[in-house]
Amino acid sequence: MRYRIIIVLLMGTLYGFSQTSFTLDGRIGNLPATSVYLLSYYGERTSLFDSTTTDATGAFRFTLPGSLATGLYKLHWGKDQSIDLIFNKENIAFRTVADHPADSLTILASVENSLYYTYMQIDRTNQMKLELLQPVVDYYPEQDPFYFRAVEEYDAVQLNQAEFLDSLQTAYPGSFAVSMFRLFQSPYLPPSLSGSTRLTYLKQHYFDRANFNDTALLRSNAWAVKSISFLSLFGNSKLSQKQLEAEFIKAVTVILSAAGQNQEVFSYLLDYLVTGFDRFHFEDVITYIAENFEDPHACENTDRKSALQKKLETFKKIAIGKPAPPLALPDISGKPFVLTDFPSEYTLLVFWSTECGHCLTMMPKLKALYDNQQTRRMEIVAVAIDTSKAAWATTVATEGMNWINLSDLKGFDGEVADLYNIYATPTMFLLDSQKTILAKPISYRELEAVLREQGL
Repeated sequence: MRYRIIIVLLMGTLYGFSQTSFTLDGRIGNLPATSVYLLSYYGERTSLFDSTTTDATGAFRFTLPGSLATGLYKLHWGKDQSIDLIFNKENIAFRTVADHPADSLTILASVENSLYYTYMQIDRTNQMKLELLQPVVDYYPEQDPFYFRAVEEYDAVQLNQAEFLDSLQTAYPGSFAVSMFRLFQSPYLPPSLSGSTRLTYLKQHYFDRANFNDTALLRSNAWAVKSISFLSLFGNSKLSQKQLEAEFIKAVTVILSAAGQNQEVFSYLLDYLVTGFDRFHFEDVITYIAENFEDPHACENTDRKSALQKKLETFKKIAIGKPAPPLALPDISGKPFVLTDFPSEYTLLVFWSTECGHCLTMMPKLKALYDNQQTRRMEIVAVAIDTSKAAWATTVATEGMNWINLSDLKGFDGEVADLYNIYATPTMFLLDSQKTILAKPISYRELEAVLREQGL
């Protein structure tokens, strides 16, 4: 009954398709004469759409063209100071306070945003209830009357929210907010499930109601949020890196296999997952994705492969067990160097930058490791991802980097950076005598472990 009352309160005209423009009016308390930026979403990424300045009272206005795409937009005015708003062919008005924008937000006009924030509050409350009830359902004596009441409430919270969402779908069939909620909707969990059984059930049914053909949701962070939420089911702080990667491989298989029904959604999720796992150096996951999934847009232009497809193909080439890509660069004195012509039992290939603080912290440790070898079994080839010859030469001299130092002085735009998928520094590759990739340690501690395994 309470949810039906909420629907009545939210009733109003949702769409104004005949209008040529719409307004977004806001008032942000304690924010006079400050720039406010309106950003559009595509997945988790945002792009600047427009900007304006608040007046002495914190008020401002944006004029939104009728052609503006329906989607989620972000209003941003300072570090950690922003709110999300949905635009769906209607005027928007709100007020809030600068330092506590979410807690103090009041929607004055916009059915979509009233729906969005009302449902989000209901969902937060219900999730809190379920988190409190779950241990009772799991561990409370089953013969106790309180146990049965807890089970009934656990069941009712889920069913009532699902019924409320169904009623919103009926009342607002074209609502962008409701489409987002449909995607976020968790599967119903029978109270009889517990512990690992519940987790397994969640993994199996997480995307049951997800509409992978809803490409409009790409103009929000909904698919990113849904994917991260699913991946979190596979995370476990007790697992080693290799074990964690094995679990994430299971997760990405589910996500990408399900998304395969729609080319645009699949392409976005493929790029999102590759970028995310690359950022955290989850090499096994990246290699698995590269070997088993392709960018569906790769064949749209036969003369120019997509950047994502190039990235995937490069990952396959730099997988452990593959020969290191060809590397021919001038050393610091200008003399040509060819990796395959360089004899060494082991080669540590290090991509670094003079502007990388982590690199500069690691260099003294690498130098000690290199200089303290009783027998020189491992050589170091350091490739500077830099553009300044002076900065490179000064750092090499200051740090006493008495190994092979190379650079094309093209930074991340150089061919070698593309060949080895260098998007961050430091990045390391341990090669054997045949220049085959043995390992790709992501930290100095991991490098030490790898070297111990090799008896170095």
